[in-house]
Amino acid sequence: MTTPKNVLYVYCHPLPESFHAAIREAALAGLREAGHRVDLLDLYAEGFDPVLSAEGRRHYHDTAVNRRGLEAYVARLQAAEVLVVQFPTWCFGPPAMLKGFVDRLMMPGVAFDMSDPRHVRPILDSLKRIVGVVTYGRPRWMALAMQDPPRRLVTRYLRWFAASRARADYLALYHMNVATDAKRRAFLEKVRLKMSRL
Repeated sequence: MTTPKNVLYVYCHPLPESFHAAIREAALAGLREAGHRVDLLDLYAEGFDPVLSAEGRRHYHDTAVNRRGLEAYVARLQAAEVLVVQFPTWCFGPPAMLKGFVDRLMMPGVAFDMSDPRHVRPILDSLKRIVGVVTYGRPRWMALAMQDPPRRLVTRYLRWFAASRARADYLALYHMNVATDAKRRAFLEKVRLKMSRL
């Protein structure tokens, strides 16, 4: 029996008819089975602005003002015990929309403390689990040849903000463009099962 947790589910895909929509539904079904409290953040549907503007960059280090316009997103991130990020791999990286979310939300006073720039400290203490649900158009060997930046983003970079105390899981479907229906169905079930056991 799992203990219900606050899950921030960051979903990043523009097409409602995509395979990613089916993955999301499988994941949400698994999370519901486990009784978790899910906050679905659909970056495209919510019209999230991924651009770090000149003004935003100018005040990035000023923790008194750097969350202006992002207060609601900051509150959602800080309330999360589990962070799930679901996205396709484009050009061997995350979509610009998700990269922008990371650029804008993982900032001083929210995700880390840099009052002493020589010793930057992660401060997302509420995060206990991070899960990546990612697809690739290319085979795994090619992603590995590129050092698999999406995997590193989830299992190393995002995990760092929780002082590396969070467990990181990574569910990847490589070479999706040639995946059979059976392989896609198996991935959907794998995702559902993983979420039901968080």
